[in-house]
Amino acid sequence: MSDASFVIRTFPNTLEAELAQAALEANGIPSALMSDDAGGMMPWLHVLHPVRIVVRERDVADALRVLEGLDTGAGPEAGE
Repeated sequence: MSDASFVIRTFPNTLEAELAQAALEANGIPSALMSDDAGGMMPWLHVLHPVRIVVRERDVADALRVLEGLDTGAGPEAGE
């Protein structure tokens, strides 16, 4: 596998993206956020260009599992 980066999800604002990024980091998955909001001066641009979370190719499957656990409210504690 290469170290190519893939967008795995988009978010309507930076706060939600940072929460997802924190969940990935807590699970040992490095990630990066990409956004176009004029350095925070024009947050309304997220309507046109959502905040994107990017992970390495080798981490895509694990990252998706972590983020799916956030969506359902289930996680390792819930027996999944």
